[in-house]
Amino acid sequence: MPPASDLIAQSAARSCVVHRKIAGAISRTPVIASRLPMAEGTRLFYKTENFQHTGSFKLRGANAKLTTVPLERPVITASSGNHGIACSRAAQTTGHELIVVLPETVVAKKRKTIEGFGTKVVIHGSDASFSERHAQALAEAEGYTYISPYNDAEVIAGQGTAALELLDQIEGVDTVFISMGGGGLISGMGAVIKEFSPQTRVIGVSAANSCALAASIKAGKIVETDHLDTLADGVAGGVDEGSLTLPMASAVIDEIVYCDEEQITAALKVLAWEENMLVEGAAALALAAYLAEPQKYAGQTSAVLLCGGNYEVAQLRSIL
Repeated sequence: MPPASDLIAQSAARSCVVHRKIAGAISRTPVIASRLPMAEGTRLFYKTENFQHTGSFKLRGANAKLTTVPLERPVITASSGNHGIACSRAAQTTGHELIVVLPETVVAKKRKTIEGFGTKVVIHGSDASFSERHAQALAEAEGYTYISPYNDAEVIAGQGTAALELLDQIEGVDTVFISMGGGGLISGMGAVIKEFSPQTRVIGVSAANSCALAASIKAGKIVETDHLDTLADGVAGGVDEGSLTLPMASAVIDEIVYCDEEQITAALKVLAWEENMLVEGAAALALAAYLAEPQKYAGQTSAVLLCGGNYEVAQLRSIL
């Protein structure tokens, strides 16, 4: 595998190419200023991927990848929900045959949305890591092209296009908060940020109940962790052995913050009642890190990446 510095430069350059290629298929999501009271000279913005066409940033990577796969090749992927929704929409546009493997814990709304595209769904495993291994095995046995939700250079570059927009939409960003799952989002965005705005700090935010990438970065190798239930279901699950995201995320992340379920719940409430936005737990996770120590970012310009808005209605109603 090339050195991390090379991976970062290559990914940032690829994001620029990909952004032009997929521009017609994605939304340039707005950046919204926070309404929260804060110290003088302090600015907080939200990059609202919850307003993306499929309700999450995943549409960027899905379009980036599917445009490189020959139409005659059927594709298969695994997802906790949002990546499957994105691939389903992208495949509907390109015409690819698609199977999505989902975990038993998939949010009902996400499964219904995927099936609404006419996509074949397979349910397997208690979390996304089991679904991924099953999808990989099916791909090998049946001759499908497997599309990783995160361990793919094109997917990573596609996610990086969100950072290209963010840096164009806000001048002088000091800190960006990004939720961590398999690492595709933070690797792609982080590569763009470090290439074009190296002074900007990248904060990786991990759910304490499912923190495989954070633990792997700390260990310097892929490690297995327990995966407990979390409101941030979009970032739950493990990381592939040999994943591109481990060296890339390790190189671009300046600090990792762990947030528990109480902090995620509090952030969901802040976004709903103070910012008038309903999002899923994985999006609130990124804000939870900022809310944990707002004084630390006084006098700075911060941006929170709201990665998705495909929440379970009943679950969010019970929280709010």
